[in-house]
Amino acid sequence: MKRESAGNGISRILTGALSFAVLMSLAVSAAYASGGGGEEGHGVMIDYAWRMLNFIVLAFLLYKLTWKKMKEFFIGRREGIKTSLEEAVKAKEEAEKKYREYEERLAKATSEIEGISAMIRAQGAAEKEKLIESAKKTAEKMKEDSQARIDQEVKKAGSQLRLEAARLAVEMAEEMLSRTIKKEDHDKMVKDSLDRMVKLN
Repeated sequence: MKRESAGNGISRILTGALSFAVLMSLAVSAAYASGGGGEEGHGVMIDYAWRMLNFIVLAFLLYKLTWKKMKEFFIGRREGIKTSLEEAVKAKEEAEKKYREYEERLAKATSEIEGISAMIRAQGAAEKEKLIESAKKTAEKMKEDSQARIDQEVKKAGSQLRLEAARLAVEMAEEMLSRTIKKEDHDKMVKDSLDRMVKLN
């Protein structure tokens, strides 16, 4: 239906153009005739009339020979444009669909990134607490180890002091004895010691 109306429209335009060309040639002929241009004017009018007739015949022949192809061309062109428009609309819908899909994916990816970031922050805080707790335990152990070493060093120093005190006491006793005991007392003590040893054996 639309093809027929398009064909009829083009046919009307061509028919109108031919009618206009015929009317114009008649009007020009009448103008020259009323002007009384004489023999020369009459020759020009005949020449003009032949040219117009040739043009009309040529236009008619072109119309008859090319009308079908022109009609098919314009109808085909119209169909091509219609198909292109439909394809463009389809492509636009596809593009909008893809855009919505990508937008949804982007929103989902953003949400996942935020979740991962929150998880990393939480893990970082937990790891920090673990490190702090481990550092506290290490410091407490070092403190205990240091205290144990200090206690050990104090005991060792005490033992050394006691040994040194005993040694000094022996030296002082020996010195005191050497001052107070005479040679006879010394000989007697040696003799008593030897007698005791002999009796024990």
